[in-house]
Amino acid sequence: MSKATSSAPSQRMLRVGEQVRAAITQVLQRGEVRDPVIEKTVIAISEVRMSPDLKIATAYVTPLGVPNHAEVIEALNRNAKYIRGRLGPQLRQMKYMPDVRFRDDTSFDNYKKIDELLRSPEVSRDLDQISEDEE
Repeated sequence: MSKATSSAPSQRMLRVGEQVRAAITQVLQRGEVRDPVIEKTVIAISEVRMSPDLKIATAYVTPLGVPNHAEVIEALNRNAKYIRGRLGPQLRQMKYMPDVRFRDDTSFDNYKKIDELLRSPEVSRDLDQISEDEE
């Protein structure tokens, strides 16, 4: 009997991803990474997605107040092995320490575009017309 494959993450992947997110956040908050780009930047980690075998953790980050996200993402990936080593105490229950990869989180940009579209005159006019038709 074959197991149905799904693209949705399992509960275990979600739980471990949240644990890894919290551990990375602690490492960055304590200032353990000695890189000038990382030290001077506030970094928000919105999500960590785990691979099905839990050996790769992809962290989606947003550098706050920095126009050039690529520089911060590059600095994080340059220090990924060091960060991985610092995760040990928080993730000691894991069989394998996951490799950490950092990616730019573009979801905030997408939310902003959607918000701008909803506030545009064309859409608000259409929404007003729909509400008049319902009355």
